[in-house]
Parts: sequence; C-alpha cells; structure tokens
Amino acid sequence: MKILIMGLPGAGKTTLAEQLQKKLKCVWFNADEVRNHINRDLGFTDEDRIEQATRMGRLCDIVLRANRYVIADFVCPTSETRQAFNPTFIIWMDTIDQGRFADTNQVFKKPNYVHLTIDSWDYDVNELVKFIRHYEDNQT
Repeated sequence: MKILIMGLPGAGKTTLAEQLQKKLKCVWFNADEVRNHINRDLGFTDEDRIEQATRMGRLCDIVLRANRYVIADFVCPTSETRQAFNPTFIIWMDTIDQGRFADTNQVFKKPNYVHLTIDSWDYDVNELVKFIRHYEDNQT
C-alpha cells in the first residue's frame, strides 16, 4: 500500500510519517530529503512540483515490489500532483490554515477526496494503524 501523508508545511506530516513508519515497519520517503539529495534539479514551478510527485510515486512503486507498505510525506499541493503520485491511501494533515511559504499557500488546494483527515495534533497513532490495516483488508 502506497500511503501519502499530505498537507501544508508545518502541518505535522513528517512527525506522523515517522510514527507510522515505526508501527508499520515500512519504508518512508520524506519529500524534503528526496528533493535535497535526489531531485536537486527541481524547483517549485507547477511543472517541477508535478515532476517531484511523479518521481516520489515511482520511488514508492519500486519499494512496493518488496514491502507491504511505503509512506511518502510531502505537501502535494494540487490535484495534479496528487494524481501524479498516485497513492493507494491519502492522509490529509489539516492541522494548520497556512504554512510558512507564501507561494505554497497560494497554490495549495484542499483535496476533494482523502481516506483520512487529521485535524488535530491529538491523535492516537495506534488507532490510525488499525484504520489503515482495516482499509487494506477491505480492499482485497
């Protein structure tokens, strides 16, 4: 299962991804790390954001060949970037109204459909794991 944790910068995506990665014992890609070490050629134009999402999705697809779960946490600000990533399961961190980057705030569009919305910092990661596993069990 390819899990996307999306939301504005500062919403808690990386914190949640780290917690879920430990519980699900899976591979986790952080978009900032991928951008800083692998995708240094990309900027923040609409085209580059879509390319970042495409590459993140492909990295996750490669990992899926060997693992049950893979997590990617990144802003994924538009429906085009979310479509390019092509997640199996979307978690939206809806915990803040604005991130720290004005340009990202301007392009960010709330998702029309997600599997799980987290709108508070007060969540139980064990319950989230149960929800994800339940969802997966009902997809097969």
